[in-house]
Amino acid sequence: MAHKSITQRLAELEERKKTLKARLGKQERAQDTRRKILLGALVLHRLEHSHDSEFTRRLRDWLQRELPGFLVRDGDKMLFEDILAPAQAEENSRAAE
Repeated sequence: MAHKSITQRLAELEERKKTLKARLGKQERAQDTRRKILLGALVLHRLEHSHDSEFTRRLRDWLQRELPGFLVRDGDKMLFEDILAPAQAEENSRAAE
């Protein structure tokens, strides 16, 4: 069996490095997505089931202020209509005056 040249071995190692970096990137993106899902689930849970009405009100007020500037796509905005509706109604009311 012939030995591989150093150049061949380096090329194989570089290819292996690229494969491992791609796998790491995929794993990091999956973890980031999972964190976002869990954080969103916590926020929604607090909005729907919190017994601390002051906290819930402050959280909803904050979301109503921040979400309109954060959400760009119409489809995304529609996902949060239940949270944004009171703020949008108030905004429409002010615009009509």
